[in-house]
Amino acid sequence: MARGFNSGNKQEEDLPKPKLNKELLLRASKLMTYLKPYRFKFGVGMFFLVLSSLAMLAFPALLGAMIDAAQGKQTYPWLAPHVYYIGGIAFIILSFLSVVSFFRIRIFVEIAERTLSALRKDTYLKLISLPIEFFANRRVGELNSRLSADLSQIQDTLTTTLAEILRQLISLCFGVFLLVWVSPKLALMNLCILPIIVVAAIIFGKFIRELSRQAQDKMAESNSIVQETLLGISNVKAFVNEYFEFNRYSNQMDSVVKLAVKGATFRGAFASFIIFCIFGAVIAVIWYGAALVSIHEMTVGDLTTYILYSMFVAGSMGSFPELYANIQRSLGASERILEILDEPQEHLNVKPTCKEVHKTMTGKLSFNHVSFAYPSRPDIEILKDINFTANAGDKIAIVGPSGTGKSTIASLILQFYTANKGEVYYDDKPASDFELCDIRNQVAIVPQDVLLFGGTIRENIAYGKLDATEDEIIAAAKRANAHQFILNFPESYDTLVGERGVKLSGGQRQRI
Repeated sequence: MARGFNSGNKQEEDLPKPKLNKELLLRASKLMTYLKPYRFKFGVGMFFLVLSSLAMLAFPALLGAMIDAAQGKQTYPWLAPHVYYIGGIAFIILSFLSVVSFFRIRIFVEIAERTLSALRKDTYLKLISLPIEFFANRRVGELNSRLSADLSQIQDTLTTTLAEILRQLISLCFGVFLLVWVSPKLALMNLCILPIIVVAAIIFGKFIRELSRQAQDKMAESNSIVQETLLGISNVKAFVNEYFEFNRYSNQMDSVVKLAVKGATFRGAFASFIIFCIFGAVIAVIWYGAALVSIHEMTVGDLTTYILYSMFVAGSMGSFPELYANIQRSLGASERILEILDEPQEHLNVKPTCKEVHKTMTGKLSFNHVSFAYPSRPDIEILKDINFTANAGDKIAIVGPSGTGKSTIASLILQFYTANKGEVYYDDKPASDFELCDIRNQVAIVPQDVLLFGGTIRENIAYGKLDATEDEIIAAAKRANAHQFILNFPESYDTLVGERGVKLSGGQRQRI
């Protein structure tokens, strides 16, 4: 019967490659609603971020003033030209910067962790609330990748990338202002390279974004191969297909490496181009600045201050390629997570009260002119005008060759799918009159391929009734003719069944 529950053919989904535009940013901003409960803390973190960035910008001016003070010159009217005095101020600011940076990092990491925890919970809840047909067309490893790799990418962005972008923007903007303030001539020469860098960022960013998304898709496929191989390891060994599975995984990893290397080539070229432009400009600044010092248009301290600010600005601009790439990867990851969150889910309230039966059934079941085709194969009708009635207490056997819809009937009884034509009746009432909770709480199924959860025998028996007492668990085991073999285990009902129940035989798993 397992065949029917997995009858959807796997279709390779061609996930969209998001472009950095207003529509994508607005769509990704849905995830920012998870930050709302922490708005105050986020504001405090931003305050500390601004303070630390501004405090850092004070050092070039103080060091330049210290050099001029050593030569007996006063750089700023409000700052006494004494080396020890200026050095003391620098150490006070450094101490302040250390404290502020601690709180900044602490706050942003806490916000990111709590936000991602809520997002992970909602994504997981939505995932397990989706209809069976959603899983029929997707691999487990791919979905697991979305919960791990994609959310980790978003976590990195919330933890470091966003704060780093804001910090670097502050350093860049104030740094440019201070460059112009110290020496307008040198600043004009520096700022000429900005348009070139902006154009390069637009061109390179397009390729980096697409390659990053493709690499994420390939990695998800490789995770699916690992998941499938380990779940079916007995079949792999029975058919001596270890090398075949290794070859499948190896080919996927080769594709991942190829895409990653190609993406690294673009990122490396972009970074190298920017490094050449920025540090080439720094060399030109030193050359031109030295000429200005020689004709007494600026002091050595001013040149030192300008060079340090240039390095600050260069460092900020040099960090943007990687930060930009991180944002691209995060937008791609956000798109994949939102695909799950936007999927229509079953009409099922995932709450503790869902385990309660609100409308009791006596047990009569009827199929009235039921026809059905799986959504993944709408052209192949599995069931055609099926009619039968089973009264409470009846034992009905449905016999037929493989692929004729026996397991599909079980799926329709549990309302995993809805009939395309006709109606399934419970106690002479259509399925639409019952909540899904009521149907599934009162209908049980034992598939051929039984999957147990990796806990104890007691936990697996109680899965159908989470608050079951010890007597109820034992009574259920006796009705399933499982009590005796359970007692034969040294740990009895506390025996660990292993992942998917691998420590038990097929018959034992079915009875449990």
